[in-house]
Amino acid sequence: MKTILLKFSGPLQSWGTNSHFETRHTDLYPSKSAVIGLIAGCLGYRRTEDDRIQRLNNLVFAVRVDQKGGLLRDYHIAKSYKKNGELLRTYVSNRYYLEDGSYIVALGHDDYDLMESIAYAVQHPYFQPYMGRRALPVTADFYLGLVEQDVISALQLLPWQASEWYQRRYSDLNSLTIYSDFELSPNKNKHYRKDMIVSLNQKSRIFVYRPESKSSISLREKSLGDEHDAFAVIGD
Repeated sequence: MKTILLKFSGPLQSWGTNSHFETRHTDLYPSKSAVIGLIAGCLGYRRTEDDRIQRLNNLVFAVRVDQKGGLLRDYHIAKSYKKNGELLRTYVSNRYYLEDGSYIVALGHDDYDLMESIAYAVQHPYFQPYMGRRALPVTADFYLGLVEQDVISALQLLPWQASEWYQRRYSDLNSLTIYSDFELSPNKNKHYRKDMIVSLNQKSRIFVYRPESKSSISLREKSLGDEHDAFAVIGD
């Protein structure tokens, strides 16, 4: 199996699997449906190409929580107008985001040609990839590489990707949480998440429930480097 590793980090991101009307929620880590949609966009798939997008559901999926993001609410007061320009109503809109989070997504498959094409598309995207909402583009270190390992092994071997300040604050942390396709979990605990794509067509978006498991892996620290010394340039 080949596995692509992607890093979702930045000031804000949002992963809503249950958002309606004026309230736009976010889950606490990236959803498989959002990542599959991102991959489809990188490959240049259109929202109406249900068959091509659904085939991407066969990718094995897992996400590692390297740095928990805080929940942020963005409060809006907006106005809606009639076609003739008259005010229809004023309403409140609440949009939720994760701030300062870092999550590692692993996607795997036995079809090497497919994985190579996805790896190329992620680095040369047809449509701009973003972290849940169009105002939140991915960062420069988004693509971490393509490795010849299963998704769990790839996540176990990848060093901790949290920010340096976060690693120092939680230096006693010895494990990281993983959310994966149910079949990958050794403990076989199960919960359901509505993030399996049936259609992304804007006329009728359809998602169904997917079994998911929560587990943990031992933490592999990365080097934080030397402490910054602001007086080093002065000399003795």
